[in-house]
Amino acid sequence: MEMILNQDNYLNFDLSNKVIVFPTDTVYGIGCLYEDEEAIKKIYDIKGRDFSKPMVILCSNLEQVHSLIKENQDIPEKLKKHWPGKLTIIFFKNENICDIITSGKETVGIRIPGNKISMELLNKYGPMVVTSLNYSNKPAITKFKDVLEFEDVVDFIVQGPDLYSAPSTVYDLANDIVLRQGEVVIR
Repeated sequence: MEMILNQDNYLNFDLSNKVIVFPTDTVYGIGCLYEDEEAIKKIYDIKGRDFSKPMVILCSNLEQVHSLIKENQDIPEKLKKHWPGKLTIIFFKNENICDIITSGKETVGIRIPGNKISMELLNKYGPMVVTSLNYSNKPAITKFKDVLEFEDVVDFIVQGPDLYSAPSTVYDLANDIVLRQGEVVIR
């Protein structure tokens, strides 16, 4: 099976129980379908990531976002205007999200990325658990040549350009506070 995917074939594969690496609008991400607990565990294992550190979910649209969060959480216009883009918003999760994604917390970080490849994957396959591609406590990977270091431990790699971006801004909706300042500035 072809493991390095390109723009002609990256939407042609079954991602069930698979881990995929792909470019986002910030760094290269490693992800899987959000309902796939075994693949999520594999991501933690590949990264050497502590299970106490939650991961985020990427969505392609607000309908997907609302399918994952508790009702009556309005997204203010000051935040919505940055989607798609480099803004992760922390919401109260609903019962559709398994605890392994959120490290048992009642909240989940969700982002709608502003990257063509990411959006096409999310449109076709639905929400995905994604985190930066790197080994824990090491810098996130931004260059495609460095992505290939993970070739033997993931199922698919989507070829993409070298990326040059700051991480996403992380905003806690419930507490109205920026947890990590990235490129997006909330006013």
